[in-house]
Amino acid sequence: MKPGIILASIAIGSAFGQQPDVQQPHVQNARMETRAAAGGLEAMLRSIVNAQTSPAWVGYAVPIIPGDRQTCCWNDSVRGCFLEPSSNDRTVVVSNNQTVKLEGPTQLVVLYRLENRQVGKVRSFSPECELDAGGLPFIWLTGVNAAESVKVLEGIAKDTPGSAARDQIRRAESAESAIAMHADPAADQALEDLLALSQPEQVRRQAVFWLGNARGRRGFEVVSRIVREDPSDKLREHAVFALTQSKEPQSLDVVAGVAHNDKSPRVRGQALFWLAQRAGQKIAESAINDAIANDPETEVKKKAVFALTQMPAGQGVPLLIQVARTNHNPEVRKQAMFWLGQSKDERALAFIEEVLK
Repeated sequence: MKPGIILASIAIGSAFGQQPDVQQPHVQNARMETRAAAGGLEAMLRSIVNAQTSPAWVGYAVPIIPGDRQTCCWNDSVRGCFLEPSSNDRTVVVSNNQTVKLEGPTQLVVLYRLENRQVGKVRSFSPECELDAGGLPFIWLTGVNAAESVKVLEGIAKDTPGSAARDQIRRAESAESAIAMHADPAADQALEDLLALSQPEQVRRQAVFWLGNARGRRGFEVVSRIVREDPSDKLREHAVFALTQSKEPQSLDVVAGVAHNDKSPRVRGQALFWLAQRAGQKIAESAINDAIANDPETEVKKKAVFALTQMPAGQGVPLLIQVARTNHNPEVRKQAMFWLGQSKDERALAFIEEVLK
């Protein structure tokens, strides 16, 4: 272990009788305090912010959506995160009594860094992650309502101007990812509200990603609507990717529809790329062949040819050969020949030799 000054690991609080299911993270190098959020989270945070004269961390736990949602930092096989900047001579001390869990976490730890009478950073972790607070005060709140947590985080994400600095954008992104992990219906509505046209594009992009990645059927339905109706080509393109992260069985059918119908050649091309990456052979072949044969834009046809190279296990090679043999567009045939030349597949090499002869 690297040398350094490290305070003993401190288990947060002991008076959790009213919430026996709350998982408590371990925090070291911290000046600990536990408070009950009896008057509501927003009021409690406001009172702490108004009274704080130096930087501090405030945290609590809420139920997390099911799945393997472990969030931490790994360094030299040691699992633990520094909340404050650290030098190379310090390391997080991992407690010896950690339990190895076979299931995913049931709680999400949400943290706020307070400085200059405002929330400067938002971070979230799974409870088994060891944390180092860098010697700052650390206030742990009990009895926090999940819907109130979503409301506070949504307010932070919305407090992001279009000309926001990078640290403001990062704070908003962290708030949105934390919202997405809440096992509460309020999270769905909050992310949908963050898709409003009045929000900065980066905020909207994060919202559409997390709706597709983490919010199940409701998220799938919202992202499907965005990919059909949103006026921003960039957001629709990002929504295509978000749909590929969804576990809903119809998601790739929606992406195939985008490849056929979107008004933007760039969005259609991206849809073809992700179909080749994610869809089964039948769906991908149908959409890509249709684009090569019928899309009005040569650039989309060329992207469809490239998409064939992304199909797994060489599935696209016979289709590339067919395009190189028979397509009427010389630019498309040239593109197919180029990608066959990049392939190490024996079928592609045999076809090239045939052409050269």
